[in-house]
Amino acid sequence: MNKFPAWKYALLIVALGLGAIYALPNLFGDDPSVQISSTRGFELPAEFAGEVERSLDAVDLEFKAIDLTPQRLLVRFENTDLQVRAADALRARLGDEYVVALNLAPATPDSLRALSADPMVLGLDLQGGVHFLMEVDMDAAREQQLERFVSDIRLVLRNAGIRYRSVRVDRNDIVAELRGLEDRQEANRIIARDLPELTLENRDGSETFNIRANIDETVLQELQQNALQQNITTLRNRVNELGVSEPIIQQQGASRIVVQLPGVQDTAEAKRVLGSTATVEYRGVDEQNDPYEAQRTGRVPAQSRLYFDRQGEPLLLSRTVIASGDNLVGAAAGFDQQSGQPNVVVTLDGVGARRMLEHTTENVGNRMAVVFIEHRPEVEMVDGEEVRTTRRVEEVISAAVTREPFGRRFQTTGLGTATEATQLAMLLRAGALAAPMQIIEERTVGPSLGQDNIDQGFQSVMIGFALVLVVMAVFYKAFGLIANIALTTNLVLIVALLSMLGATLTLPGIAGIVLTVGMAVDANVLIFERIKEEIRLGNTPQTAIRAGYEKAFSTIADANVTTLIAAIVLFMFGTGPVKGFAVTLSLGIVTSMFTAILGTRAVVNLIYGNRKRVKALSI
Repeated sequence: MNKFPAWKYALLIVALGLGAIYALPNLFGDDPSVQISSTRGFELPAEFAGEVERSLDAVDLEFKAIDLTPQRLLVRFENTDLQVRAADALRARLGDEYVVALNLAPATPDSLRALSADPMVLGLDLQGGVHFLMEVDMDAAREQQLERFVSDIRLVLRNAGIRYRSVRVDRNDIVAELRGLEDRQEANRIIARDLPELTLENRDGSETFNIRANIDETVLQELQQNALQQNITTLRNRVNELGVSEPIIQQQGASRIVVQLPGVQDTAEAKRVLGSTATVEYRGVDEQNDPYEAQRTGRVPAQSRLYFDRQGEPLLLSRTVIASGDNLVGAAAGFDQQSGQPNVVVTLDGVGARRMLEHTTENVGNRMAVVFIEHRPEVEMVDGEEVRTTRRVEEVISAAVTREPFGRRFQTTGLGTATEATQLAMLLRAGALAAPMQIIEERTVGPSLGQDNIDQGFQSVMIGFALVLVVMAVFYKAFGLIANIALTTNLVLIVALLSMLGATLTLPGIAGIVLTVGMAVDANVLIFERIKEEIRLGNTPQTAIRAGYEKAFSTIADANVTTLIAAIVLFMFGTGPVKGFAVTLSLGIVTSMFTAILGTRAVVNLIYGNRKRVKALSI
């Protein structure tokens, strides 16, 4: 009557085994580490690990291990003193080409790491770090969009040979002044065809024939939303330089962005990265003069400037800027349809497209360079006070031959790998913010406060858990002990699932775990009380066990499913800590039903199922 088939026991054993494996990494703690990545996000060469090792040996610093991936290198140390000394030494040795950041790396054994078993990710409130609330200037974004449309209107009129006096922004509209009635009629047709986002209206001036163009509010809001999303993408790319694990960068409301950087305590460094401004410039390559000679002698032709590429090779570029990041509309990595080689497709606005077309028409067969320019804010301590300065960094990231004339949309080729193309597209997109931003709120959570939160949260879980264990053992005896085993297993499975899914554990998440412990107990109480009721009705112990689990199932399922629905809604519409609570609550509901219904039933069946005659139950 109360027997499980072998496959159910096998399922339980597999679930418990996997739970134990993926929960174990949380017992090993973290290693103080130094993380090194490329300033521009390019892949690290295989020999870079040897260079870092030699640099540490030169200053007599011992390390535990070096882990190298294409995106980053991680050096582990025994203590924080060695970590800080190594970071200072490596910054001085590697220079500005690399970002050296302090980090904490999980000390998980290689055997578990080979199974992709990693510890839980801790949120800002548990790990410490910095919190920024940034406001996007939507008025400026609107003005930028209007200016782009002004450039586009000028371009289409010029290409159509239509004479105009001026095209300007007037409040929230664009006004084009035409010289004659026929010009206006033709301009209306051309603009309506090429720029359907604009609504046109004729307005006569005292001496001109004017067209007033306004942008549909829906289109404008979409453009502003795109600018906001572009800023979020740019911030994510910049945060990568800090080596932050699981940063939170998300939209809040219509014009705000929340940035949370767990593990970062240097607010000045975070502001430096987030507030850095960058752009790109397209310049023609001076093919007539020798860049090596200019570098050696220091004599640069008057019409040229000396630049260097990522490998440190000199290039002479024209002083005339063809187009810049202000003209950049989009950039996407892809592959050339004819050759199959990786490329980057770039889209310019009207002004940039016109200049690019004029230059490429005259310079087919010559090279054109892409220059990445970044203004990095730096903070120095002078006489005990912070002094903020800005350093300009210029670097040639591409120099390809112009095969044919192009204008608004073109591709950059000559890239070695698809990864390089993706990185170049990222640099072009993230070079500058789509709209200005400012920090309106700033908070710092210290590591000691984070540790206090962990200790208090862990203490609350343990106290609640211990009290539940005592109460269950006292009131339900042997069945209470079985329930206690299920509760312990439930906690292990929750931790394992959080680790497997890479979910971020926050302080509200700990509250969710405590709540699921109570819900798991409630399920066991319902089952055990139903068994007691069946015994009072005169049923045999075996019949009471079966009826208790079967009749309590619907009640338990209804209660847990409704709570799960609420948790899903919280996850869908909540933000930050609310989502953390929803995640742990959802996972806890699933594991608690699994352990309370299937787990305890398996143990009870194992104890009582093979006994032919059971006179009484210890309940």
